[in-house]
Amino acid sequence: MKKRFMQFAAILLTVALSIPPSGAIRSNDEGQTMIRVGLASSSSHNALGETASAHLQNNTGYGEGFRFGYYDSKLNFIELARTSPDITAIAVLKTQNLYYGHDSALGKTTYSDGITSNIAVGCYHVQLPDSYDTYESAAEAASQSNGFVAWIDGAYQVRVGAYVNRDEAVSTQEALGLGTIVGTSSYGMSVVKTGTNQVLFQFDCGADQALGVLPDVTGAEDVRTWFSDYKYRGGFTYQRVSGGNLTVVNVLELDDYVKGVICYEMGRTWPLEALKTQAICARSYALRRLNTHNSLGFDLCNSDSCQVYRGAGTKRTDYGPSEVSDQAVEETAGEVLWYNGKLVDAVFSSSHGGASEDAKNIWGTDTVNDAPYLQGVIDPYEQDVDDRNPYSPWTVTYTADQLIQRLRSYGFGANTSVDHLELTYSKMGNVIEAKVCFTNGKSKTITSRSRPGIRSVFGLNSIRFTVNGQTVTPGTKTETEPSDGYAVNQSDTLDSLEDSYTISGDGAVAPMKDDLYVLDGNGKAVVLEPTSSGSTSNGSNEGGGKVTVSGSSYVFNGRGWGHSVGMSQFGANAMARRGFTYDQICAFYYPGTTLDLYQ
Repeated sequence: MKKRFMQFAAILLTVALSIPPSGAIRSNDEGQTMIRVGLASSSSHNALGETASAHLQNNTGYGEGFRFGYYDSKLNFIELARTSPDITAIAVLKTQNLYYGHDSALGKTTYSDGITSNIAVGCYHVQLPDSYDTYESAAEAASQSNGFVAWIDGAYQVRVGAYVNRDEAVSTQEALGLGTIVGTSSYGMSVVKTGTNQVLFQFDCGADQALGVLPDVTGAEDVRTWFSDYKYRGGFTYQRVSGGNLTVVNVLELDDYVKGVICYEMGRTWPLEALKTQAICARSYALRRLNTHNSLGFDLCNSDSCQVYRGAGTKRTDYGPSEVSDQAVEETAGEVLWYNGKLVDAVFSSSHGGASEDAKNIWGTDTVNDAPYLQGVIDPYEQDVDDRNPYSPWTVTYTADQLIQRLRSYGFGANTSVDHLELTYSKMGNVIEAKVCFTNGKSKTITSRSRPGIRSVFGLNSIRFTVNGQTVTPGTKTETEPSDGYAVNQSDTLDSLEDSYTISGDGAVAPMKDDLYVLDGNGKAVVLEPTSSGSTSNGSNEGGGKVTVSGSSYVFNGRGWGHSVGMSQFGANAMARRGFTYDQICAFYYPGTTLDLYQ
């Protein structure tokens, strides 16, 4: 009867763990929206790769002890076992022969394949007869035989020893007078007390099932745990995705994740309204991208390929979440951006240099039907904080010889030289195409969408730049000309200023008058005048066009850093300093969107 019960339990566990997380927003039974963040994996987007062992340590004062189990399809933690509060540091190991000591290749003391000490955790065990209905009954049997509890294919077992060879396991089996010699599958994991070969728990439930660890057994409210020199809230999963080393994932509530993003994506002491805007973007971005890395067992990576996430910080008191950054998350709790009933793709970059770019020109996004909120906007605010922005302005200089050598490193221009460059500017004044014309009559066209793109090939921080100071001249436009009138974000026009209004930095609304000024792409204040077909404003590159550049050297003068789509983080900083609120900043960078709760 006992074994039939356990077989049924195993089936239930397999079903629970094999259900893939829904692509929709998921909430656990407590109503918390949960997210999985990859901390160590085979993905190139994680700086820390798969690892033979992974260490956790309680953050003193923020909980003690550990619970072991798994997360179900709604990311509820299902407890299978726990330690006493005095166990403050553990390591999760792949179930192969590992030794604890200083690994010179890794530059740290850990469990690894090399023989670094006589502290070994082996892969051979003696398994006692029978299985158990509860952890308590299994733990009692384990204590009587100096063994440990294992959860194998949905059943509690008791195993003794962790030997590096079979002969040692046989000796123990003969001394006990019972049991069988066992190992684990290539997906098995052991949890040990750090620095010892004392196995606390073992887990082996196949390829698609992950061990869950939830720090604290005391009921502490704000639990934080050390992993790889950073503190993290929430729990963790460990999985041998390919049957080799471990993938490590942080599982936590969405807003705890957002708190671990915005202080790294922006400065931790930036203006509150800027940080609130970043919280909106980070939350929207995360929810839209659930399951991005699902094949590796998580939603988002922890690098800037997704969003920079470093948890609750390090031992430094000036790094990580601050009182104001946490306040920004709490005061926008549950708020995200929507467009036509769908979550907005709230992308952002450090700075645009004066204008964002149409996502169509960067990623091929349909910004007419799907995401019109990702069309470019002229940004007159960002330059307010140029003294705080190390990437505005910037200069990159090449001699003609240096430029051809750089191009050849990308496979372009072998056995020839650069004759000239032909740059195509978008209507926002950003370079969206660079045609390199060689002296042998051939050419190579590099665009803002190609891989590698303009920024990579020329080693630039952004696509907002001039070369050798040359700008578009009147009559060279390549895009559709605006009709006569006043240009609005270079995509619409007003026939007149009648019945039009401005919003000041303090939110005051007033009718537009004829004596208005605007900032051009070079940051110069000029009188607002109607546009006419075939003209560009003040010799800048706004409005689009082509420029041909040649010479013995090529000086790239630019502003901004990043992909140039969506929100400018330094622009948000500047707007907040002018008195704009986070909803106004969102509306400026993502026009046509609305703020609302995600639940």
